[in-house]
Amino acid sequence: MRITPAKVIKPQPGRQEEFLSSSADICIYGGAAGGGKTYGLLLDPLHDVDVPEFGAVIMRRTYPEVTNQGGMWDVSENIYPHAKAEGVKGSLQWRFPSGARVEFGHCQYESELSKFDGAQICDLCFDQLEHFSEKQFFYLLIRNRSTCGVPPRVRGTCNPDPDSWLVTDKDGVWGKGFLSWWIDSDGYAILERAGVLRWFVRWNDEVIWGESKEELKEQFPELMPKSVTFIPATVYDNLILLITDPGYLANLQAQGPIERARFLGDPKRGGNWKARAEAGKVFNRQWFDLVAHAPAGGVECRGFDLAATMKSQKNDDPDFNTGVKIRKVKDTYIVVDAIKERMPAGEVEGWMFAVIARDMMMARASATRYMVRWEIEPGSASIRESERLKRELIKKYPGLDCEGIPSAGDKVVRANAYSTSSSKGKVKLLAASWNDVYLAELHGFPDLSHDDLIDGSSVAYNAIESIQEYVRRDSAPNPWTTINFGA
Repeated sequence: MRITPAKVIKPQPGRQEEFLSSSADICIYGGAAGGGKTYGLLLDPLHDVDVPEFGAVIMRRTYPEVTNQGGMWDVSENIYPHAKAEGVKGSLQWRFPSGARVEFGHCQYESELSKFDGAQICDLCFDQLEHFSEKQFFYLLIRNRSTCGVPPRVRGTCNPDPDSWLVTDKDGVWGKGFLSWWIDSDGYAILERAGVLRWFVRWNDEVIWGESKEELKEQFPELMPKSVTFIPATVYDNLILLITDPGYLANLQAQGPIERARFLGDPKRGGNWKARAEAGKVFNRQWFDLVAHAPAGGVECRGFDLAATMKSQKNDDPDFNTGVKIRKVKDTYIVVDAIKERMPAGEVEGWMFAVIARDMMMARASATRYMVRWEIEPGSASIRESERLKRELIKKYPGLDCEGIPSAGDKVVRANAYSTSSSKGKVKLLAASWNDVYLAELHGFPDLSHDDLIDGSSVAYNAIESIQEYVRRDSAPNPWTTINFGA
């Protein structure tokens, strides 16, 4: 347990303070990045940790989101010890002198909801509520109850997501979601409604709203209405962050147009809940210049996206096996090759090995550091297959820098960094016959039926960006000069 020097723990004046003083049964806070959402959520249980038997559970969708470096547990270590709490990371739990507890929970799949059966959670908190399904949220409300004398409450944070149940109904109609009353038709928060309470009841999976508790009680005398409000926040509300880490604002401003609208948005109204990827917006073919030659040196990665099925009567249009090779020399990225093939499953590995062997010889000739990455789909079988593939590659090419990369987030999120660099003209294409196919897929993303080249590009680009130091032509010897390429 890490204990920092004594300090004052309190919300920042303004919207964070408003969130922590709300009287609503359910209060949702955020709608942009950097607004102090997670910190505010961690402060909320401190209202009542002097009450014996009080308990709070702070939810994230997955376990790593709680325990990753800089995640919720790490942040809590800078807060709860000042209230004399003792933490046990193994059980993700803080215990206070009164006997009150704050726990961290996770529920990646709806099938896991039953593990909360029987729980009594006075303060039920959701971090990144847009990542949870509507079913998960309302099911866990069953566990929001109290016998400790503190009225039960629900608190949540969120970032804009146009496809979330928070703003979109079951039929996919935007503007018909749980928070839509607080969001204007242009996608931004309605400031006049920030913090205003509304009431709802839920009957037959339908949320029915009213302007007052009495109005709903009159219509549904057998149901108990609950109050809800939404309080928007932006990075400009988080003065501490702007002072201690001014570069974070620059990071938000450096995003591509879609992510910038969602996570930075308007200085007062927050992020845009309507911003979504459309053809020509995530990638635009006009952003890419062609070059006749790729400079030698630097580092390059071949990013593979491997298809699971072949064309058949049942699946007339399966995905492609793709491999995109991107080279970074100084501050410029060059897509030097992009291939896509359909083939029987038994031929995929041989095809992949042949591509890698050719790449390695070319990398040696151009004094370029070379590595290979591929995307791992969720599931233990995919992880085991990835580990087997890595062993086989290293066995054939000792010293090869190769690794499977678990897919995280949707395709647009994974492509965001590549999109941002492309929009700034930092990505070039080596003039070749594959250019038209590649540009057509990028420009049409995400509306086209296939985006396999996008996946391969994201894998390669993100792998290069993850390297802290890379080999330049004139700064270090080529690491591939001693590789035995074999037969």
